[in-house]
Amino acid sequence: MTTFIASGPVFRPGDAGYDGHRAGWQWAFASRPAVIVAAAGPDDVRQAVLTAREHALPFAVQATGHGILAPADGGLLLKTTALDRVEIDPRRRIARVGPGAVWADVNRAAARYGLAGLAGRCSTVGVTGYTLGGGQSWLSRTFGFAADSVVRADVVTAGGTTLTVSADQHPDLFWALRGGGGNFGVVTSLEFRLYPVRRVFSGMSLYPLERAPATLAAYRDWAPGEPEAMNTAVLLVREPSSGRRLLAIRAFHHGDDGHRVLAPLLAAAGPPLVDAYAMRSFPDASDATNGPDAPPMAVRQEIELFRTLPDDLLDTVVTAGAPDSPLGFVEVRHWGGAMARPGPGAGPAGHRDVPFSVMAVGPSPAGDEALDRLSARLRPYATGGSFLTLLTDPSRTRDAFTTANYTRLAAIKRVWDPGNFFHQGHNIPPEVIP
Repeated sequence: MTTFIASGPVFRPGDAGYDGHRAGWQWAFASRPAVIVAAAGPDDVRQAVLTAREHALPFAVQATGHGILAPADGGLLLKTTALDRVEIDPRRRIARVGPGAVWADVNRAAARYGLAGLAGRCSTVGVTGYTLGGGQSWLSRTFGFAADSVVRADVVTAGGTTLTVSADQHPDLFWALRGGGGNFGVVTSLEFRLYPVRRVFSGMSLYPLERAPATLAAYRDWAPGEPEAMNTAVLLVREPSSGRRLLAIRAFHHGDDGHRVLAPLLAAAGPPLVDAYAMRSFPDASDATNGPDAPPMAVRQEIELFRTLPDDLLDTVVTAGAPDSPLGFVEVRHWGGAMARPGPGAGPAGHRDVPFSVMAVGPSPAGDEALDRLSARLRPYATGGSFLTLLTDPSRTRDAFTTANYTRLAAIKRVWDPGNFFHQGHNIPPEVIP
């Protein structure tokens, strides 16, 4: 390969720093790229795209590495981690972030003005990758998907051209970016709306496992009527110290009357072993609700969507339980609310009319057998749909979209990336859809 000229450092196998830069949070894949470009600015991004094209190198982008789905072997790996600038415009309620920013950065910066973004549930997750895949937040029933709040993006296209896209500039590309993942360009700057959120009722409380059947049945019946200010999930988890299986209820309420709203569900669950609900500042609320961010690991997630939760399905969730790991869990989540009421021109994120999901998470390969068994038992009840940012199986990318949206995404891909340069991860090929 010819010499790559960049403002930021460039690493090849054997260089000091190569191993550190090729690693991401997701350890399921040990990438061995031919070259790593640690971008120091947008021009490095553009030069990386042009260099990969010139030398016919596979191309991959990584900020935090939470969303790695395949190894970037033998290619050019563009690291955007250093491009982590966060700017808050409190008057317009807009955040402008670089592709290396994580949600903890945005949460702290916006909180100074009493504002919040539709943050990822883990504060170490990269803002841009999460948002381009749709982004389902603890505030999404209240304000919608994170992708729905995007107002502008600066993008380097597959041809190496730098563009600004919005509802008025390249609207087809703007539509595709808001849920279509990394298929359409490298985003070097993202602007999105913020919301007036200072303090929220939030937390995760724990209960004996024997209360799970009654609580899940109560959740199924209660959730369709929960107010949009309330965002909830019911889980089967394992106690880290003993491995004992427990029931958990997560709640995140944009208001101070969360206990009153949750009362029917809490009555079904009975006396808690741990009651961790409280009013918290928004930056503190995510960790309190989700638990501390997990360390880098090899992880697998299986997620299915459901229109209803029949008794047999809930029995399966309880009897199968979480993978045998302190980091494994099974979650039943209610969607709907603002996610199901997209505004005009909303992007392709999600199956907005489906109210429930069941997601199982476990370390890989240790938990793979348990996840396979659970998935096989859940699938007969499922819609077949999924959600991009929660999906670790790239063979199911198409399942994350409605048929109409996937067809439109493929057509836009043919315009902006006919050679499928951006194919790493959740790929939407530029094919003709019958």
